[in-house]
Parts: sequence; structure tokens; C-alpha cells
Amino acid sequence: MNEWLENKWVFPKTISDAKAAQNEMAEKVMLQGDKKPIKYIAGVDISNTPFDPQQMIFASIVVLSYPSLNIVEIATSAIRQEFPYITGLLGFREVPAMVKAYYQLSIRPDLIMVDGHGVSHPRGLGVASHLGVLLDIPTIGVAKSILTGKPSGTLAEEQGSMVSLILKEKEIGKLLRSRKKCRPLIISAGHLITLEMALQIITNCFRGYRLPEPTRHAHLMANNCRKNHFKS
Repeated sequence: MNEWLENKWVFPKTISDAKAAQNEMAEKVMLQGDKKPIKYIAGVDISNTPFDPQQMIFASIVVLSYPSLNIVEIATSAIRQEFPYITGLLGFREVPAMVKAYYQLSIRPDLIMVDGHGVSHPRGLGVASHLGVLLDIPTIGVAKSILTGKPSGTLAEEQGSMVSLILKEKEIGKLLRSRKKCRPLIISAGHLITLEMALQIITNCFRGYRLPEPTRHAHLMANNCRKNHFKS
């Protein structure tokens, strides 16, 4: 882990450095996959408290068997993060804690679902793509709101409905209605996967909730990690 401390793609010194790092990493993103069998899928998410004077970021990564989606391992981490909260640059606040949690795993997942955007980002590098490039692992972005781009049409209310998310005449993701009448998720490829493959995998990971099981469990565990920290 020590080599990450000096990595400009993880800890940029300025906002300009961060944007430059995103542009560099975006060029490394590969939106293709080799369709290898998937045995383990992980979900990763962070939790923090607004106005926390310590600026603590809590991350959880939950590994599940696939396609049964049984939990096989959980790792958490907590770091102090001084990089400011800036829309479009959240990866620099969240990724360090995610990486720290990842390296505590004894079972390495074949793919990671990230609570956040993949290439559906103004510079093509949301937190899912950011993490995927750093770890050289397939990632999928599962976001709860649009960061950039516009839907190609009206999304139907039925479960499973999808419309494309378009930016500069290019498809950067899909809006997916995971439950009837609930707010859609924004699904995007992160790294080493196509959008089509990402959607096929996501579809297999719903168990009646708005979120797919990997990120749903990661969200719950990250919140527990944060609550337990502040209890102590």
C-alpha cells in the first residue's frame, strides 16, 4: 500500500492536478471484456458524515459468490481524507479508502460494482473507472443520479425498463428502472467491460431491492462502519 501514498492518481496535490490525472486515467479506460467466467463479484461503497471535523471516509467492500450472491467476505477501512468535496472529483475522496479495503481481502473478486459513475462522467472517469484503472480490474458504475448527459427518451415505469444516457451524441450509460415506479439507476461501464456485459450482470444481481445486491450490501456495511466508529 505504501506506493499509493505518492501516486498522483490517488493523492493529487491540487485541483488542477486532479483534473489532469482524470484525463490521463480516462485514456487508460478500456470498454471491452473477455467474457471470462465470473466466480466472485464485489460491491464497494463509502460513507461519511458531512461537516465531520476529522474528514473521515469509511469504505466497505463485500465479496459475493456469483451467481448465487452469497456473501463470502467483507473488508472495511477508514481514512482521513483532506481532498475537498467537489462534484466530478469525488474519486479522489473515495478511492483511497476503497483501495485500502480492497487490499485487505483474501478473496480477490473478478469484478467490482461501484456505487458511483463509470464513464458517465464529464471527463469519462467516474469513481468506478478510477478504481478499475488503478486496480486493473473490471468495474461497473451503479449511480443513483445523473452527473452528465441526457436521457434519450422517456423511461417507462415498468421494472427492467431502460433508456440510453447520451453525451455529445454518444451513449455513456443506461437509465435502468430496477423496481416499478422507483427512481432509476444510472448504469455505466467502468473499466475492462462493455456496457452490454455490465447490464447483463447487473440484471442477475437484483433480489427485489432498488440496488443490486453487491452495492446494497456494501452500502449497509459502510454505514455500519461509520456508525461504529463514532460510537467508540
